[in-house]
Amino acid sequence: MTINKMVAVSKMRKHSITIRPATPGDTDFILSLVPRFASFDLPHGRRKRETLAAIHADIERALRETPPGDHFFVAEETDGRSAGFLHLQVQRDFFSGMRACHVADLAVVPSREGRGIGRALLAHAEKWARENRCKLLTLSVFPGNTRARALYERAGFAPDLLRMAKPLGR
Repeated sequence: MTINKMVAVSKMRKHSITIRPATPGDTDFILSLVPRFASFDLPHGRRKRETLAAIHADIERALRETPPGDHFFVAEETDGRSAGFLHLQVQRDFFSGMRACHVADLAVVPSREGRGIGRALLAHAEKWARENRCKLLTLSVFPGNTRARALYERAGFAPDLLRMAKPLGR
């Protein structure tokens, strides 16, 4: 894991945020934010319990195995308290073959929303992707996650590929 530090200052509240590489000591904090990934209406056929279990298992595996293309970062406020995290994955874009960086996970502590932490984590993702020769920055978001979608759109993300699903019953 490369040591990269970035300090982002939210213009709205003059709030200083430090973003640093995650360490093994951040595992519990990162996993504590998994419920954020289903704190809205999920698409028809998706169940919160299974969705959260799958996300938890995926993040836990990536933290434990530390695959070479996976990179975790933690946002800390000036008081040293962790406020959010970012999980990036370096990949090849399926359509172009270009080196891409995918925002696999991004979550902010609920009590710290609206302080520019998500925006700072996205800015860090873009800076890190550029520094690591990525030509594309991607992410996926559930349609019902309106707060995240608005943040991503303000940051310049636009729909690229629409994945559709049809539940087939059990």
